[in-house]
Order: sequence, then structure tokens, then C-alpha cells
Amino acid sequence: MNSFIRALLVSAAVSLGATAAYAAASSTPTQYEPDPALKTESVPQLRARVSQSCSITQAKLQSSVSEASLNRSCDCYAGRTMRSLSATELQAYRDTGVFNETAREKALSALDACKLPRPL
Repeated sequence: MNSFIRALLVSAAVSLGATAAYAAASSTPTQYEPDPALKTESVPQLRARVSQSCSITQAKLQSSVSEASLNRSCDCYAGRTMRSLSATELQAYRDTGVFNETAREKALSALDACKLPRPL
């Protein structure tokens, strides 16, 4: 799972510039500089970032699927994940640009609920 998580971080960073990484990302980022805008964005703005990163990453994970076709599932994932985060988990995400250990478990559960494949 760690190699996929690192690839996910790179994918999100390349695809979205310096945006937040996908939920399954490592809690100890290396070579990833979180976007300073994370500190001031609203929760709906953060949710939109997570959804967009999900679409990009899932399209790569499911090579025969387009990003656009994943919008509904990734919106489901982003909404469930962001609603489940505690204030502490949300702050950790803002600070690092990745989900911490407890938030990552919630994100994986959201992947399952929204019928998206989990990282390997």
C-alpha cells in the first residue's frame, strides 16, 4: 500500500499543482509541500479538492475509466470522508495536505461505501 500511496501523492501534486493529496495518502509526506491555501479554504472547498484528486487518481487506478465518469462516485467519497473528520483530523489535513492515520481509515471506509477500489 505504501508505494501506491506515494504514487498517489505524486499524481495529485502533478495533476493539481500543489493541491491536497488523495485520502489514502501517507501521513508522513516526503517531497510534498502542501498548498498554503489549505489553511484558509472552507470545508466545501477542501471537499472539492478531495473529489478532484479522487477522480484523477481513480482514473489512473482504473485505467479504462475516464475522470468525468468518476465524478459521482468521487463526490460521494469526498463528502463522506470530509463529514467524518473530527476537528483534529481536519486540522491535520490542513497542516500537512494529507490525511492522518485515523482520517485515512475513515477515507478507506468511504471508498468502500462509494464502491471505489481501495489502493493495493
